[in-house]
Order: sequence, then C-alpha cells, then structure tokens
Amino acid sequence: MIYLDNAATSFPKPEPVYQALDRFARTSLANPGRAGHRMAIAAERTLDDARHKLNQLFEGEAPERWILTLNCTDGLNLAIKGLVRPGDHVITTDLEHNSVSRPLRALEKAGVIRLTRIASVEGYVRAGDIAAAITDGTSLVVMTHASNVLGTVQPIEEVATAVRKAGALFLVDAAQSAGVVPISLRELPIDLIAFPGHKALYGPTGTGALYVGPRTDGKLRPWREGGTGGDSSSEVQPTLLPYLFEGGTPNVLGVAGLAAGIAWVVDQGPARLRAHEVELLQEVVDWVDRNEDWQVAGRWDPARHVGALSLRVPAGITPQDIGTILDTSFDIAVRPGLHCAPYIHRALGTAPDGTLRLSPGPFTTRAEIDLFIGALAEISANSF
Repeated sequence: MIYLDNAATSFPKPEPVYQALDRFARTSLANPGRAGHRMAIAAERTLDDARHKLNQLFEGEAPERWILTLNCTDGLNLAIKGLVRPGDHVITTDLEHNSVSRPLRALEKAGVIRLTRIASVEGYVRAGDIAAAITDGTSLVVMTHASNVLGTVQPIEEVATAVRKAGALFLVDAAQSAGVVPISLRELPIDLIAFPGHKALYGPTGTGALYVGPRTDGKLRPWREGGTGGDSSSEVQPTLLPYLFEGGTPNVLGVAGLAAGIAWVVDQGPARLRAHEVELLQEVVDWVDRNEDWQVAGRWDPARHVGALSLRVPAGITPQDIGTILDTSFDIAVRPGLHCAPYIHRALGTAPDGTLRLSPGPFTTRAEIDLFIGALAEISANSF
C-alpha cells in the first residue's frame, strides 16, 4: 500500500512510537495517580513527561497549561463551549473543519452566539478581513492554521496581533500544522491552540492536546468533569491546572506513544519534515500543470503550504471513483470527498463530490509519488 492519507492519520508511525507503546503496555499500564503504587506513579509521570515535551516544542507558558485530550475535536469543543457566553460574537472562516464549524453553528442556531464567517480567497484568509469584522462584542476568534482540504497555511501571526489588540481571545486549530510548522507560543499572542496527536506528531489515535493560555484563566469553564486521580474530596472539579479540564481516566497508553512521537519530531525538525512533504507535492503540481483536465484546488504556494493537496478531477468521473480505482487497482490510499469541511467546498464550487486529496508523510518516497502520478495518468487515459 502506498499511503497518501497522512492528513487524516499519519502512517506508518516512527519505530520509537511502536516501541514506547509496547513497553508501556507491558510494564506501566495502570491508572495514573500522584500517590500510591509505583505503576500509578509511573503512569502519572508519563502524562507529565508528555506535557513537558509539548511545552518545550511549542514554547508555552508552563507544562500544566497543556490539557491532554481525546483528539483535536475534543480540545476545540472544550475551548469553544467552555468560553462562549450568551450574546457573544464569534468570528471564524470558511476553511474550518467541522470540529470548529459544527459546534459554532449549533451555538448560533440555538441563539447563544452571533457568528461571522470570513471568506477565504484562493484558500487564504486575509488578516485584514478578520480585523475588520471584530466588534466590541467579539469574545472569540477561531480559525485553522492550515486548511485540511487545501494545505494552505494561514497568516495567524497577523490575525493573533489584531485579535489581541481588540481584547478578544484567539483559538487556533493546528490539526494540520502542529509538528510540521514551527509554532512559538512565547512569540505569538495565541490564547488557545488545539491539535491531535495522531497526525504530524506521530502518536496513536485517541490523543491530542489543548493549550490554555493565561488570558483564559477564570474564563474557561470545565466541559468534562469527574475523577482526577488526585483531589477526590472537592465537590466540584478542582481548580488546579491541568486537572480542571481533565476529568476521567486519560488515554495514558496513547500519551506514552505521543510523547515518543513528539521526541521524534524534535529530533527530525518540523521545518525539515514539512519541506520533504511539500517537495513531493511539487512533483504532483508540476504534473497537473501539464495536464489541462486536472487542477489544483486553491492557490499553490510552496512557502505557505503543508503536506496536503486537493485536486479537482476531470469532468465525467468523481473523486470517489478515482479513489476507489487507486485503492483497488493500484494499492494507493488517498482521501476523496468533502473532508469534513463543507463550507470551503461550497466556496470552491467542488461540492457535493469534493476533491481528491493526497497527503504524503515523512516516509513517503519520490518513487511512490511517481507511481501515484503514473496511476492518475493511466486512469485519465482509460476514462476519457
């Protein structure tokens, strides 16, 4: 199988991740706790280690500000539903994944918030458009760092500055950028950032993180409440971070694998990992430019792109048809469809069928991309 669906979940994982999962499952897979038997303490130490690694990689304020979540969707819901109040104005964009769009739209339909959705231009949001939409009632701006459909990297630096100047909070969905685009929370005025562990941090599924910056203190309410492995006497969720937002037994096995994935990313370097993926995509873009039946969705700018690329397929065949042919006849895995981001597909005119998305990873080779291009050429030759 030539796996080109890393924007959904990275595969394969680096070998140290598999080793960490196996070792932890065999020796330390107990309920974490800050006291008690040695396995519980070891499990708690694993969670702390992951928080320290996250804080070092993204240069956060403190390790305890990293909330370990089930995935990026969990973190985004925790942030959005824990922050907004009735009557708030929230700004987002048409590039968003449903993990942002759906909770915001549900709150809007329920009459809780007023929602403004900023339109992108060729896959890029203009920071000035967001700044112009901010009002005195704007409490929160939520946007993706890199589009999961188009791979376009957004100008979050300028957006963050505008949002901070206006006094609102800024939440970033870094599902497609965490691990491949350097992010410094020390340098950028980002209040909250959420991402999964199973994409470019090379952890297993069922892992993720949400960073809660100092400006959220006293504003962000816990969304999940329950046991914390430490304070059992309080009638309500303890106020100490990160336990305020971590009710219930965490996926400590998954976090052990995530910590190994983060260490691997640090060793490789996010910029180097992104450069490899974008170089491979350039080969596909060059082929598309020579074939008028195919088109790249959005504007291709390798300096402002991550390793995901959507293709408009030729007339007379659907992305789903091509995806099936690639899978069954060529053993190539890609992702056809709307990619859980219907607003951008409506804007692009690619709804309802969507596009054909490919997303190489760190272990993808140039030879595999050549085979993918050859498969597209063969499908085109036999279909039209």
